Amino acid sequence: MAVLYVVGIGPGKREMMTAEAEKALERCSVIAGYTVYVDLIKGWLGEKEYLVTPMRRERERCAMALASAAGGKDTAMVCSGDSGVYGMAGLILELLPQYPGVKVTVLPGVTAALAGGALLGAPLTHDFAVISLSDCLTPMEKIKARLRAAAEADFVICLYNPSSKRRQGYLGMACAVILESQPPETVCGIVRNIGRAGQSMEILSLEELAGREADMFTTVYIGNSQTRKIGDYMVTPRGYAAQESGTSFCR
Repeated sequence: MAVLYVVGIGPGKREMMTAEAEKALERCSVIAGYTVYVDLIKGWLGEKEYLVTPMRRERERCAMALASAAGGKDTAMVCSGDSGVYGMAGLILELLPQYPGVKVTVLPGVTAALAGGALLGAPLTHDFAVISLSDCLTPMEKIKARLRAAAEADFVICLYNPSSKRRQGYLGMACAVILESQPPETVCGIVRNIGRAGQSMEILSLEELAGREADMFTTVYIGNSQTRKIGDYMVTPRGYAAQESGTSFCR
C-alpha cells in the first residue's frame, strides 16, 4: 500500500529538518507542494517526480498528491514549517475519504514561531498565541477579535503572514488593536527569512513595530507585560524568580 507523507520541512534548510522528515522525502518517488517550498529542497533530493501548484490552488495540490498515492506511489506533500500549523495536513485528511486505501502519515516540522523564537532568544517561554493576519480564509473581524482577546489576556503573540503585496498595512492594523490594551514600550521582535538567505532579526518596541514593513516571509513577536530585552535577546520569563522567592502561585 502506498503512503502519503505530509511533511513539515521547517524553514527549508536541510539542517533544520527532522531526521524522520528527511528520510520520508528520500524514500518517496513523488514530491508534491507549493512551488516555492519544493524549490527549497529540490537541489538535494535529485531525480523525482514533482507535482507543484502556485498559491491559492491548495485543494488541487492535495488532490494531486492523494491521487499519486492512490496510484501506488509513495508520495510526500511538503509544507513549510510544520505540516499541521497552517499546513496541508488538515486539508489532506478532509479529502482522504475520497481515496480509499491511501494511508496518510503526518510528520511534524519546526514551525516559524519556534525557529524565529530561537533566533530572538526566548520570547515564547510562557503562554503564547499564534495568529495569522491573512484574511484569505478568515474574516478580518474574526482576526481582530482574536488579536484583541490575546492582547487583553496578556499572551505573547506570534504573527504569521503579517503582510503581502495585497495586504499592505495589516501589521500596522494589528499593532493598533494590540495597543488598545498593551503599552507602546512592549518588547517585540521581528525575524525575516528564517533559515534562508537574507535572514535578519530586530528587537524593538510595539510603537516602533507599528511603523515597520513586513512580507510573507516575516514572523512577528509581540511580548506580554513580562517580556523584556536582556542584552541582545528577547526574553519572556516563566516565573522561576517568583518561585524561588516564595511568591509563586504554585499549590
